[in-house]
Amino acid sequence: MWTYNKTLQYPINIKCPDPRLAKVIISQYGGPDGELAASLRYLSQRFGMPDQTAKAILNDIGTEELAHLEMVGTIVHQLTDGASIEEIEKAGLAPYYTDHGVGLEYIQKEFN
Repeated sequence: MWTYNKTLQYPINIKCPDPRLAKVIISQYGGPDGELAASLRYLSQRFGMPDQTAKAILNDIGTEELAHLEMVGTIVHQLTDGASIEEIEKAGLAPYYTDHGVGLEYIQKEFN
C-alpha cells in the first residue's frame, strides 16, 4: 500500500532538552486538535465520499496526518532526552513518561 522510508520528511535536530516544551508538544498526539484525531476524521470521512477521487484524496491526507505522529514523537523524545526524572516531574510530564530503560530489579524494588 505505502512505501515507508525510515527518515523524517522534515529532519528534527533539537540540541537543548526542554521538558516544559515537550509537555506542550505532546498534546499534539491526542485530543480534539491532535494529529491522531485529524487522521481519524479524514480516514472516516472517506467512506462517505461519492467518488473514488475524493476517497483517494482523503485517504492520502489521513495517512499524512499519521506520519505527523512520527515527527511529534521525535520532537518529544529529543526535548526529553537526557532529562532527569525530577526534571520530567517538574515539567508536569510524569503522567506521560515511561522509562523503558529500567530493569526488573528496579520495578520490583519500587512497587513492592
